[in-house]
Amino acid sequence: MNMEMLDVYVDYLICSTSYTTATGLSRATNNMISHDKITRFLAKEEFTPKDLWHIAKPFVRSIEQEDGVLIVDDTIEEKPYTDENEFIAWHHDHVKNRGVKGINIVSSLYEAGGKRAPVGYVLVAKTQEVIDKETGKKTRKSPISKQQHYRDLIMAAKKNDIKFKYVLNDVWFASAENMLFVKHVAKKEFIMPQKGNRYVALSKENKARGRFVRIDSLELGEGKTVWLQGLDFPVRLVRQVFKNEDGSTGTLYLVSSDLELTDDQIITIYKRRWKVEEYHKSLKSNVSLAKSPTKTPRTQANHVFAVMCAFIRLEAIGMRLKLNHFAIKGTIYVGALMSAFKELAKFRGPGFCQTVNC
Repeated sequence: MNMEMLDVYVDYLICSTSYTTATGLSRATNNMISHDKITRFLAKEEFTPKDLWHIAKPFVRSIEQEDGVLIVDDTIEEKPYTDENEFIAWHHDHVKNRGVKGINIVSSLYEAGGKRAPVGYVLVAKTQEVIDKETGKKTRKSPISKQQHYRDLIMAAKKNDIKFKYVLNDVWFASAENMLFVKHVAKKEFIMPQKGNRYVALSKENKARGRFVRIDSLELGEGKTVWLQGLDFPVRLVRQVFKNEDGSTGTLYLVSSDLELTDDQIITIYKRRWKVEEYHKSLKSNVSLAKSPTKTPRTQANHVFAVMCAFIRLEAIGMRLKLNHFAIKGTIYVGALMSAFKELAKFRGPGFCQTVNC
């Protein structure tokens, strides 16, 4: 692993406000690093999730706590104008409820004490070509489901001896199979949302007799201990009513495998899942995930790896300076503008320089 080039490239991703290119990085270093060297670096390295853990481990060890949480979620970076390959493919976006073309990244994000770091990730690789029975068109398919990636990421975190008590995720990963896996295989607790049409039994006896009712048919003032269909253990069911930005109200049903938690504790812990949304936003806005013109699967995968490293670097800087990622990026941008004024002053003359105090 070429740590020297990775270090420079990561800094470039943080500092850049436009497309990140080999030529742009070379110019930023005053041509001390040739664009050919940068291109070779992206094309020849083969960074893996194990390499990411090597980068993340020191930071994670500095922030981890026994009540840490592991958040698993995915995001799609749309690439509508890039040629298709195993990574650039059509994926179903369950937020938009339609197919989008781009890179689908499944991440495991560790959070403790308000600090977070990606500790694992997978690029969904659609390596198989299949014929759509309805349209007759060729489509791409991944031999490994995102649900399997979810389980693999949890086990990788457990293997790396990361301290976390709860697994959090959205409803997309909240299947009975995944709940059984977290509880019985990973030996961890979980808090997950459920759709209102899922069925539960209100007692162990009702479960044995097959007497299940829909979650949204229950009057939930306080939480209830219920038996969710498909599980062999009880869970605590809580309803959270919240207000949307437009003033309307919404309902979120949460289930927790930890029966010792109060309703408020379940809701409070699950709110930590929002950290993964901030993580996705920072990847796209602050560390140039969307701004790479890389063309091949290898260079695209290496760019994503470097983006993850850049996020960890920003998080470490933010912890030291007590600033969020956007504030750090804004400070860098203002510094760049000040340097630009000084450069412009060379062409405008000393009077301009005095005017802008440069």
